[in-house]
Amino acid sequence: MERNDAVMPWVAIVCAAIMWIILLFLFNKETAPEPVVVDPAVVANISKEVPTVGKSVYEANCAGCHGLQGQGGAGPALAANEDITKDPVYVHSTIVKGKGSMPAFGDQLKENEIYAVANYVLNSWGNRIEEPLTPATVAAGQAKVDPEVLKNRSRFVPDHIQLPEIFLATFVMVLLTYGLIGLYSVWTEGVELHPGIHKVRSSPMAMLAMITTLALTLLFSVLFVRQMVTDYAGWGAAEQVTPNVSAEGFYAAMILLLLALATGLYKKFFMDGEVLVEDASGEFPW
Repeated sequence: MERNDAVMPWVAIVCAAIMWIILLFLFNKETAPEPVVVDPAVVANISKEVPTVGKSVYEANCAGCHGLQGQGGAGPALAANEDITKDPVYVHSTIVKGKGSMPAFGDQLKENEIYAVANYVLNSWGNRIEEPLTPATVAAGQAKVDPEVLKNRSRFVPDHIQLPEIFLATFVMVLLTYGLIGLYSVWTEGVELHPGIHKVRSSPMAMLAMITTLALTLLFSVLFVRQMVTDYAGWGAAEQVTPNVSAEGFYAAMILLLLALATGLYKKFFMDGEVLVEDASGEFPW
C-alpha cells in the first residue's frame, strides 16, 4: 500500500522556510542602526571644542575609570589604543549606548559634548585620526553593521527579542522537526508498505556512508570541544573575549545531524524491519 502522507513533511519544511524569511526580516529590522541627523552647526564647532569641552567632559565622566591619561583602571586603557583609532564610529556608539559595566551617556551629554569627548579620546595620549569624528562620519558608518549588532546576533538568545520573533522561531522549530522526522520516516520505511518482515543487506556504499558519517561526527566533536576550551579561556582572560557562539552552535548542530544520519543509515541498510498492518492513513508520517 502506498503511503498517503509522504508529501506532508515537504509542506512543513516549505512553511518553515517561509516563516524563517519573515523572522529574519523582523530581526534585521529590530537590530538596524538608527539613522543619524547631520547638524552643520555641530560639525563647525567640533574641532574648536575638543581641547576644552572634550577635556572637561572626559575628566568629569570618564577619567574615574579610564584614567586621566587614558592609562586605564576599572575600564580598559585608551592610550595608544589602535582598536579605537581604527573604528572611530564604534567609540561614538560606545559613548552613546554604553558597553558592559560602562553606562550609556547618550541621555546625559549633549550632542556637541559627545563628539567633543570622542575626538578628545581619539586624538590624545598617542591616539591620532586623520579626520575628526563628525555626524557625517557616523552617518556613513551606519551603512556598516554595528559590532554590537553582530555580537547581539551571535548570542544564543538575542537581547530585546520580542513576542513575534519568539512565536515565529517556535513555529519554525516545530515545523522543521515535523518535516525532518517525516522525511526520515518515509526514507527509512519506504513509500510503499507491505505486511511482513523486510530483510535488508548492507551494500559497500552503505558501509562507506556509515563509516564517513561516524568519522565526521568524531571530527566535529573534537572541533566542538576545542572551541569550548578556547572560548572558556578567552572568557576568563584579563581582557574578556566574546565567545564564538556561532561556531559552537554550528559544531553542535553538525554532531546532532550526523548522529541522526547515522541512525537513519543503520535503520535503512543494517536493521531488519517489520510491517504489521497495511495502513498508512495516520495524520503523522511516523
